[in-house]
Amino acid sequence: MKKHNIVKKLTALTLSLAMAMTLAACSSGSSSSGSASSGTPSSGGSSSGASGDGYKIAVVRQLDHPSMNEIRDAITAELDVKADELGVSIEYRDFSGNNDTSALQQIGAEIIAGGYDAIIPIGTLAAQQMAVSAQQTQTPVIYGTVSYPEVAKLTGIPYVTGTSDALNVELILDMMLAQNPDVKTVGLLYSTSELNSAPAIEDAKAYLDSKNISYIEKTGNTSDEIIAAVSSLVGQVDAVFTPTDNVVQAAELAIAPTLIQAGIPHYAGADSFVRNGAFATCGVNYTDLGTQTADLALQVLQTGEFPDYITVSGDIITVNTETAAALGADYSMFADMSAQLVEVQTTQD
Repeated sequence: MKKHNIVKKLTALTLSLAMAMTLAACSSGSSSSGSASSGTPSSGGSSSGASGDGYKIAVVRQLDHPSMNEIRDAITAELDVKADELGVSIEYRDFSGNNDTSALQQIGAEIIAGGYDAIIPIGTLAAQQMAVSAQQTQTPVIYGTVSYPEVAKLTGIPYVTGTSDALNVELILDMMLAQNPDVKTVGLLYSTSELNSAPAIEDAKAYLDSKNISYIEKTGNTSDEIIAAVSSLVGQVDAVFTPTDNVVQAAELAIAPTLIQAGIPHYAGADSFVRNGAFATCGVNYTDLGTQTADLALQVLQTGEFPDYITVSGDIITVNTETAAALGADYSMFADMSAQLVEVQTTQD
């Protein structure tokens, strides 16, 4: 898995028409109100607000979501720390786009009109929309948790950079096979509206094909559709795999009991799934990712240099001990597959 390497600096390219068309096709989420929720401005450091030697930063979450909230909290905490260290004012404001393209467009317009020094979007759709919003002003956009920046068309843009949490699909499937070598059929559960899911699912198919293991794909673009998809997998699969899919994660608390009762372990792309009842994952620590994203944003503001993006290491195995006990699943073999094994229990947030 790639470490915290910085790849080559961006060449000076502008957003293409193809990206705009991609954005138009990527409108997703259950919210249809078009309204954006936003927090009140906060400031870190010893000053009460932005000044000539300070920064005004917008943090834009794609939606209210456990992983994105964790990243947001880590970003703002690090901005507070850096404000004190640097002796400057860092004012920030938190926005949530409700997973709605229209809401994110409104947020982007508000941010640009507000004269923010930088935008930190969290999530692929948020990052894409903020890149479009900032095109004319070239306001720096430093995204967090975009798993596949190339697929999202977020590379090659002179004012955009960020952090990637690319998933090691093969390692997660190796965990599945190590825990149960008799797996014959795997359920691939994901949303077709999530841009990050498609490449990971293709990787999963290729790997399972190489092992002569069959799979059943089930998709949904709302929580109700995901719940129905899980019900249809019961009795047909030995395990379920889901990438870092926001739609499935939003339904995890609802689907976990069904999978547990059926004796089906759910392997997912982030620890937020596991904290909501999935069995296990191997992925990024989102607090670390948020911290690195904030550091990158300040590096950009101070130097004016934009690395293409930074890939954050994702080698932490997380297991839900309550789910493991309910499944009667031994996971001791995971200790030999990673330098760090974290045990958690189910939480409701």
